[in-house]
Amino acid sequence: MDKMHKEKEVYYYKDELVDDFATMENIKVVNVDENYKFIHKNPIWNIASILTQNVLSMPIKYLYAKIKFDIKFVGREKLKKAKKRGYFIYANHTQIFADTFIPSLANYPKRNFFIVDPANISMPGLKLLVRLLGAFPLPSNLKAYKNFLNAIKLTIEKKHSITIYPEAHIWPYYTKIRNFKVVSFKYPVELNTDVFCLTNTYHKKKNGKIQIISYIDGPFTANNNLTKKEAQQDLRDKVYNKMVERSKNSDYEKIQYIKKYN
Repeated sequence: MDKMHKEKEVYYYKDELVDDFATMENIKVVNVDENYKFIHKNPIWNIASILTQNVLSMPIKYLYAKIKFDIKFVGREKLKKAKKRGYFIYANHTQIFADTFIPSLANYPKRNFFIVDPANISMPGLKLLVRLLGAFPLPSNLKAYKNFLNAIKLTIEKKHSITIYPEAHIWPYYTKIRNFKVVSFKYPVELNTDVFCLTNTYHKKKNGKIQIISYIDGPFTANNNLTKKEAQQDLRDKVYNKMVERSKNSDYEKIQYIKKYN
């Protein structure tokens, strides 16, 4: 990109589907088996989760995003029009902390949940907090998978949102969209639910501050005239192409990513 800043860090990668630049080391990952509680029937837990998600954490989320990134949303009104129904948000994965709450800021006051790697609920001292904030860890076996799918279904039926990072791994400040698999699009196809995408782009202001502008697009819906697999691919392509289009608005590159071929 000809407008990119000249001074930058350089990261080297081999496979954009596998490489992760925010690996959490020395963490004993929780086994998400059939005993894991995705949905809690205890009213005290649910009240604590609501307070954590949408009351206590919101000032912190807002101040962090505003002070560090002077965040700006474009297209937020599209989510407001869908406030009476549940939906999925697909976003690019470029921030370790901010990615956990940017979608929540975008669609507040709707409660936002998110699908995460089990490592995210395994961090010492943060396990409970991450769960209260709405994390659904990927299951470790088939029995747990049934509970996982049921939790997703119930969450959508309750008219909440669920955020998915289809790129799977964090590449800090990456300004393009990495290729991502179709697998995560089976949820909206199965539930016949709207999909939105949120694309974070990077810019440098005159004062030297890095700004994030988040573009929200959608709703995208599954084509019911196709088979389920075809509908998943079609939905994936619509979201991917729109995110690629929006990513071109980035005009600042803090970190340059270079592919290694050996």
